[in-house]
Amino acid sequence: MEALKLNCFNQFKNPPLLRPHLTLPSLLSSNPPKIRVSKNKISTNAIPNPRIPTESDEVKTREPGILDKKSISDELRRETYETLEWPSVCCQVSAFASTAIGRAHCRSARLRVGRNREESEKLLQQTEAAVLLPNPLDFSGVDDVSEFVRLAVDGGLLTVPELCAVERSLRSARGVFEQLEGIALRGEGSDRYHPLLEILQNCDFLTELANKIGFCIDCTLSTILDRASTKLKTIRSERKKNAEKLESVLKEVSVKVFQSGGIDSPLVTRRRSRMCVGIKASHKYLLPEGIVLSVSSSGATYFMEPRDAVELNNMEVRLANSERAEELAILGFLTSEVAISETKIRHLMEKILELDLACAKGAYAKWVGGVLPVFSESHEKVESDREDLSVDIDGIQHPLLLEPSLKRLSTVSVSDADPEKLVKGESPVPLDIKIGHAKKVVVISGPNTGGKTATMKTLGLASIMSKAGIFLPAKNTPRLPWFDQILADIGDHQSLEHNLSTFSGHISRLCKIFEVISKESLVLIDEIGSGTDPSEGVALSTSILQHLVDSVDIALVTTHYADLSNLKAIDSRFENAAMEFCIQTLQPTYRIMWGSTGNSNALSIAKSIGFDQEVLNRAQEWVEKLVPDKQKERQGFLYQSLMEERNLLEAQARETASVLSEVKKLYLELQSEATDLDRREDALKAKEVQRLQQELRSAKHQMDAVVKNFEMQLQKANPVQVSSIIRGSEAAISSIVAAHSPSELLYEPADSHKSYITKIGEKVYVKGLGTKLATVTEVGAEDGSVMVQYGKIKVRVKGRDIKPVQSNVKHTPNGGSSNLKSQKQERRTKMNENQAEETSFGPAVKTSKNTVDLRGLRAEEASHYLGMAISGCKSYSVLFIVHGTGTGAVKERALEILRNHPCVSKFEEESPMNYGCTIAYIK
Repeated sequence: MEALKLNCFNQFKNPPLLRPHLTLPSLLSSNPPKIRVSKNKISTNAIPNPRIPTESDEVKTREPGILDKKSISDELRRETYETLEWPSVCCQVSAFASTAIGRAHCRSARLRVGRNREESEKLLQQTEAAVLLPNPLDFSGVDDVSEFVRLAVDGGLLTVPELCAVERSLRSARGVFEQLEGIALRGEGSDRYHPLLEILQNCDFLTELANKIGFCIDCTLSTILDRASTKLKTIRSERKKNAEKLESVLKEVSVKVFQSGGIDSPLVTRRRSRMCVGIKASHKYLLPEGIVLSVSSSGATYFMEPRDAVELNNMEVRLANSERAEELAILGFLTSEVAISETKIRHLMEKILELDLACAKGAYAKWVGGVLPVFSESHEKVESDREDLSVDIDGIQHPLLLEPSLKRLSTVSVSDADPEKLVKGESPVPLDIKIGHAKKVVVISGPNTGGKTATMKTLGLASIMSKAGIFLPAKNTPRLPWFDQILADIGDHQSLEHNLSTFSGHISRLCKIFEVISKESLVLIDEIGSGTDPSEGVALSTSILQHLVDSVDIALVTTHYADLSNLKAIDSRFENAAMEFCIQTLQPTYRIMWGSTGNSNALSIAKSIGFDQEVLNRAQEWVEKLVPDKQKERQGFLYQSLMEERNLLEAQARETASVLSEVKKLYLELQSEATDLDRREDALKAKEVQRLQQELRSAKHQMDAVVKNFEMQLQKANPVQVSSIIRGSEAAISSIVAAHSPSELLYEPADSHKSYITKIGEKVYVKGLGTKLATVTEVGAEDGSVMVQYGKIKVRVKGRDIKPVQSNVKHTPNGGSSNLKSQKQERRTKMNENQAEETSFGPAVKTSKNTVDLRGLRAEEASHYLGMAISGCKSYSVLFIVHGTGTGAVKERALEILRNHPCVSKFEEESPMNYGCTIAYIK
């Protein structure tokens, strides 16, 4: 065994932790720690907190113009990604991540997108290697330990479970790498797994740190091992010997007490963190010079520490404190080791995250039937006479539209699905996107709901997925350029807050796009030039497209302006595309016709959805009238109708302004009243809180006085007086609790029962006792007070603080009580329903007739007396069983009888402060 321990020491090259007599100051002598406790965590300031450079440090050195441009670019990129629903695709990938941190990264849309073409190609290679894995890698055991590392660096003291999590994560990371190496060695071509092996190739798995933690801590039992330090082993050995000796002494004393009749059975227990023996109060003399540590609630049993056990108990306390201090020292050393290795741990966890995400993207590619995309060359690198395609994608499907069909047909490959079924809606219609190298601006026209925007979003999302290393749900080998920026103007950017109309919102966003675009950017614009006069909209859109054709790599725009399709005849860099529309079925087919121009087919679509035919006929007449030779006449009629409409709108605006003024005035009045009500409510709450705090302080002072008086009397009392002192203190505490118990719902104002005259022996409610009943024992005092008794407590109360059990109080001629009763009838009915079960039994007042005392009896005798007492009780009455606590044998037997006796409805403890008495409710 000693040789084995020596080998364990040598494998760590004698680290400081394993040296004899290790203490926390010796580990960190330059900066002794200060242990602190915060939120149930122990931490120390032993480890310095290095300052980590932040991105803001770099931002301060940038020029203002560059910073503004970068912030605009970041804002546009974030909004574009949200518009193209990139976060939803990341959530799809999260389902295939194996680690918690990997799933969190995906759900927060933090999947890494390549910052350059080389990085994106590297991500695609990693995904390609992950697709080839024969079996998924096992990431179980890898936890997100970044918070633990941060706590260690900030000076906190890591707990045993936290250190075990670090150790488990380090070993699991090493295991993942070994799995990957094994797959590569068994495979025919190991080079195809090289992109994955490269991720962890140069990582430090911190085997020495993991071995240190594993050597010092048993992570299965979450305990620090004896071998962690020589001092800890010595302390635990001494503590074990001391405990054995202490147990032997106490057993010997307990047996002697039992043989002398001082206890029913030998009892060795712990009181006040010290080992002691149980002994009857009447046999206390058997332990001369013994120390009384505790007394049972009945006072029949003392728990005493024999004279011979005092020093052994003291030694146990000292050794326990020394053991805890040494354990803290060990935890402090291991925490400092984790803090020192912060950079390596974070780097390793980042690489494990990168590998997990690569495997998740590989599994996602299998799920959607994805294929590896290829980045094509930019326009500048392609010869002018070449007709190769810059974007060549066959049969791509939007991944979010594809998800429902994948759940229904999870075993069917998308590429093998029947095209006729796809058209019918079982899966999204595949799109073929073909854009030549010489083409830079594509104008897509066609009907509403025909799929123009969906086509544009599909290309944008495919570009982001390719940059992030995600395979595309398409056929063959998709090819598209690598875009440095993907910028979109899709949707309505109307803003009341910034005073932007629909048209202003579009123009404002296009201004930002123009500031940041480059020759490698992809720009997507939906309904260009909409929201304004058609003639001006066409002119502005034409100018925008002519600017984009010289500024970006590719731009896709959708429009209903037929004039924009004529740009192709002027500039060969423009291209047209149209969404197909079936005239026979009056439905779109969601297919793209490249090189064609589409019509809006507004009247046909309106007819297909059941629009009024008479309205459609009138619209067709207007279409025929709108020919060029009648444009001026039409403008005159249009101007006149617009002026009439303007006058009408101005009149309505004036009327609306008047109504708005009145509404604002009423709103200000209501707001003023609401503010006043809130102020009064806050004042009442503050006053009530102050009253409750004062009452709480009063109750606390009274309780402290009772406890202090109890301790003083206990020191001076003899054994015979102890029981009486305890009962007196319990009664005083019960009185204090009763005086401060809420019971306002049971009382009426004093004038509600002025004429009520109490009688001796009558049951009444007393303010402060809640639903408990007290008995009147004395009446006729000059000040109108009444003496009542509750249990063993007698107290004199004022007449207005009591209330009869029944409501047949005689009223004064003014009928005050009658009115009050009618006002509270509903509340009393509800309260009586809630208390139906309690009031069905007799009053829970302890008397000599309904009390059975089992203290001092053996278990068999107690069972006999308790059974006779229950049999002699009347129906719907209560029985007080005084069993004490002592060894617990009598109490356990009594509770067992109450649970199984057919006449007992229920039972409960008399009060939270008296564990020696139980109340039984008889059926």
